[in-house]
Amino acid sequence: MRQNDSDLLRGISRALLAATLLMPQAACVTPQVQVSTQVLALNLTAHDFKQSGLAFLTPSSFTGQEEDKQSMALSFHDVMQKARPGMRIVSLPVTLTAVNRAGLAGEYRRMLEDYRLTGLLDRDVLIKVGKLADVRYLAQLKLAGFRQESKDRWGTMGIRILQTKSTVVRLYLQIWDASDGSIAWEGSTELTMAHDGVREGPVTFRNIIEEAARQLVAQVP
Repeated sequence: MRQNDSDLLRGISRALLAATLLMPQAACVTPQVQVSTQVLALNLTAHDFKQSGLAFLTPSSFTGQEEDKQSMALSFHDVMQKARPGMRIVSLPVTLTAVNRAGLAGEYRRMLEDYRLTGLLDRDVLIKVGKLADVRYLAQLKLAGFRQESKDRWGTMGIRILQTKSTVVRLYLQIWDASDGSIAWEGSTELTMAHDGVREGPVTFRNIIEEAARQLVAQVP
């Protein structure tokens, strides 16, 4: 074997070894989070919110993730419970059960259908749902955007060493006052979670929703 060929083989071996050594480290990189949050406090006070309780309504989605609406509501419920221990917080399944038992399924469905067109929740239905759930405030979530991306990063000799995987979500949280049909508080967040890795898949829907929930719930009075 000629000296040049031997040197080339040694160079390739070093590159492969370097890539191999990098893989375990890359697989353990903590996701990087970028977040942009906006809130509008209207007439919600910390005292009223704590004393009067909150129930979750069925979220809306325009992203093809409609089947994940219940999961999104449950994630927000769990985050809210941890952030506000001792406060009455009613999960979506409990709200839906109360609505169905009271024979309000038709009115509830029409309210949510109208919301998709108008952005309004019917005052009379809100009052009924608030009484059924024994709360003053109702949480309406809207998933406005969700996407996952993967980008290769290449190393020596064209060897793919890493992938940058990112997940982006945009969502809104509105808190409605069931006593008069007004919006008491609203907030929106756009959140990106990204990491460099070899073996992992992208950030899961649940993980990014929970992080977005923590960002928004921290802003509620």
